[in-house]
Amino acid sequence: MTISSHSDGNLLEVKNLRTYFDSEDGVVKAVDGISFQLKRGETLGIVGESGSGKSVTNLSIIRLVPDPPGKIVSGEVNFNGSDLLLLSNEAIRKIRGRRIAMIFQDPMTSLNPFMKISKQLMEMTQLHLGHSKSQAYEHAIRMLETVGIPDARARADNYPHEFSGGMRQRVMIAMALSCEPELLIADEPTTALDVTIQAQILELIKKLKSETGTSVILITHDLGVVAGMTDHVVVMYAGKIFEQARTSELFSLPGNPYTKGLLKSVPDPTAEQGKLYQIPGLPPDVAHLKPGCPFAPRCDRVEEICRREFPPFVQLNADHYSLCHFAREVYSESGGTPIQS
Repeated sequence: MTISSHSDGNLLEVKNLRTYFDSEDGVVKAVDGISFQLKRGETLGIVGESGSGKSVTNLSIIRLVPDPPGKIVSGEVNFNGSDLLLLSNEAIRKIRGRRIAMIFQDPMTSLNPFMKISKQLMEMTQLHLGHSKSQAYEHAIRMLETVGIPDARARADNYPHEFSGGMRQRVMIAMALSCEPELLIADEPTTALDVTIQAQILELIKKLKSETGTSVILITHDLGVVAGMTDHVVVMYAGKIFEQARTSELFSLPGNPYTKGLLKSVPDPTAEQGKLYQIPGLPPDVAHLKPGCPFAPRCDRVEEICRREFPPFVQLNADHYSLCHFAREVYSESGGTPIQS
């Protein structure tokens, strides 16, 4: 799958990225030929069910896929004009944390339980910015204050277990933003947090993004978060991009049955009480994909061609694409007018 694009204004361009894992059951094609772009200062949402390849995509971007069993088989990850997949290990380490930072899903397992919070923050700026110990400590205090840690100077020398889940996530954000990266990857940053803390964390990311101009990739399964936070959306399924479009367009004019299923699964507080919609069946085993469309066994408009042939990636308008044999029909049913091929 290749999308024509102009590099002007793009901070990141991922082209035909493939990341596979060797397993006892065979080769797991966790990411299988995906392409997308991210412009400077924008936020891209990547959504999909568990196992769709969202996190592996972004671990591949910064080359943190464990090898073995994982391997980036092919593709390009162009960041500011440099292909990250061709850099030496030393060169990519200089980019991680400094120019590209990541907020991982679980801050309790991402933070070192045996190190004080201040020490973990200080490592970042000492390594990447050349700060002295005293400079790094003061910078750590400022970052904790920036992300809303109360009484930051007194709490800086606490250990991770002395913070609540929401406060640990704030520490992770402080760490990720310590060097003012050009790209922030947030991998489900509100997982396991209550709704009040979720809202605070997302508002914090939005605020810091507006102040620093950092571009953001937001990985989530929460479409409500995507609607309020992102400029563009990529919908993944079975290691592939099934749809991508501007956020407003994707929510109002979906062009893929899978996307429509995800949108229908979001509870509507204005609707009459009844059973919540769910997409039937389970996501496929990507180590044993059958011919045809991976979504065919769960799709409500499946036809014989879907089971027999892999679908094309159809352009519906200037920046809206859908992986479906009937993408134009689905888009038209949503109220869109597809461009002529």
